[in-house]
Amino acid sequence: MLADPLPSAVLTRMATRRVITLVAGVSAWACSGDSTQPPGPPLDLMKSGGDAQNWYFNNRLPTPLSVTAVDASSRPVPGVVVTWAVTSSAGSGAVNPQQSTTDASGVATTTDSVGSSTIQTVSASFPGVQSAVTFTEIASAPPTSGAVDVRDDNFNLPDIVVQTGSAVTWTRTGVNHHNVTFLSGPSILAEIFQADLETGTAASRTRSFAVVGTYRYSCTNHPPNMNGSVTVVH
Repeated sequence: MLADPLPSAVLTRMATRRVITLVAGVSAWACSGDSTQPPGPPLDLMKSGGDAQNWYFNNRLPTPLSVTAVDASSRPVPGVVVTWAVTSSAGSGAVNPQQSTTDASGVATTTDSVGSSTIQTVSASFPGVQSAVTFTEIASAPPTSGAVDVRDDNFNLPDIVVQTGSAVTWTRTGVNHHNVTFLSGPSILAEIFQADLETGTAASRTRSFAVVGTYRYSCTNHPPNMNGSVTVVH
């Protein structure tokens, strides 16, 4: 015996569900296809970091210069060889490397050492780019001495920069007993420098630095709030 045919209303609802399911499946496939579609040819460069730094003559900038290669839809493009060049008319700055290849995120970087000019410009480009990207860096003479005010709960300034051979003086202005204890640095010190800054008088201690790099210190009486650093440059 043949089964009774389904009511027309039920058939209509079933057909509607099939259509909705099919449309949803096609939409999901389309979205998935867009997300996995490889980028097109590189069209332009965008700055990623390192622009407008202020640093010191004849020293490497703290932050590398970086750009992102993008296609016509602004998607990052890997494998693009970017050429870097110092374009300032004066000074002796340099970039290293002079060519770098964009990574999986489309980013290429270089290290910039500013020269003897106050303003240094660096360009980044590749063949066919719409326009070269320009970075502008500012340079000045490094400080030849440093002074740190040792307060009851902080060092002021906590992070300072001096030229090689320069001295830094820490002076206690608060009432608590503090010390300046160096915990790390680029050179192996004969002994850990620890200067006590006694109570009762305005005690001060001085240290000279001969090796380029960053030295980090702390007041071991008041961790973890009292920390500082001395960065020594050429």
